[in-house]
Amino acid sequence: MEKEVIIEKINNFLVDEFEVESEDIMPTANLKDTLELDSLDFVDLVVAIESNFGVKLVSHDFINVETLQDFYDLIENKLS
Repeated sequence: MEKEVIIEKINNFLVDEFEVESEDIMPTANLKDTLELDSLDFVDLVVAIESNFGVKLVSHDFINVETLQDFYDLIENKLS
């Protein structure tokens, strides 16, 4: 799957499922601060990733994930 498709899918479900404002979605956005995702949102995010990409994520996958770009990269790496 191409990176642009991954980014588009992630951005779409952030807007649709997490009610994130589309103007807040940028690669440098901090998942916790800018996007205001709490711990329950992260659980929902893991479920959304599994259903949209067929990728299983575990808590240690998020250790170095701070920004949306980090998150895009994580999903891209899991898919390759």
